[in-house]
Amino acid sequence: MKRFLALMLAVFAAISLFTLASCSEGGSDAKGVKVINVALTDEEYAFGVDKTQPELLESANAFIKKIMEDGTFEDICNHYFGDGTPVPVTSAAEDSSKDQLVVATNAGFEPFEYTQGDAYLGIDMEIAKLFADYLGKELVINNMDFDAVCLSVGQSKCDIAMAGLTIKPDREEYVTFTDSYYKASQKLIVMKSDDKFDACKTAADVEAILKSFDSSVKIGYQNGTTGQFYVKGDEDWGFDGYAVTGVGYKNGSMAVQDMMNGNVQYVIIDEAPAAFIAAAVNG
Repeated sequence: MKRFLALMLAVFAAISLFTLASCSEGGSDAKGVKVINVALTDEEYAFGVDKTQPELLESANAFIKKIMEDGTFEDICNHYFGDGTPVPVTSAAEDSSKDQLVVATNAGFEPFEYTQGDAYLGIDMEIAKLFADYLGKELVINNMDFDAVCLSVGQSKCDIAMAGLTIKPDREEYVTFTDSYYKASQKLIVMKSDDKFDACKTAADVEAILKSFDSSVKIGYQNGTTGQFYVKGDEDWGFDGYAVTGVGYKNGSMAVQDMMNGNVQYVIIDEAPAAFIAAAVNG
């Protein structure tokens, strides 16, 4: 796990350096973006299990412990943060006559879940396939809006939510969370030409600038995510929110694209997707 964390830090540092270096290259620079390398929140991802299936929760926790200890999780992460190659995952058609594991996800959250043709890729999707195999079940992936992921599990339409899901008290109304498997945070994405946050070293530095904005400033986020709660305010998290105008999107990529089109000034999303989106835009 230590090697994985060191690799993560190296990758994000490299992306940050690439982003900053690109600011002076000219050409398409004006439409490039950069990630402000300051963690705004402290979060943990977990899977959300159907409350009526305590045995599935027990199996999921045992499986998470296993892949953490035997190096499998680190290997999967290396497919996306290192020099490994992502492994495509295929979903079977849902069939109540078969023994299946039905996973709810929102496949617009690279590198945790995304699509390529008919295949699913991402850290969560590779874990889902291995977990289904571990249970001796056929894997079914139901791709839906993020807002519906926990609800679908809470209504027993799906067995488990695997969607870069942050542990949050109000979501426990619908699901029972497994043990945490990933630490994350929110980060701010800005246009390369915007230097307002360049000197920021801490979350307090970023927040001081955000607090100076009024409703004329628009900040984008993915609907139903911590980014939305951070911008709009949320008692469960202890977020006060800001006086800005929040704009929700189906995924982070759409939010960043709208920022590049000049419709919002900033975007706040989870750190790993932020890095991947910025690299894709600038690349």
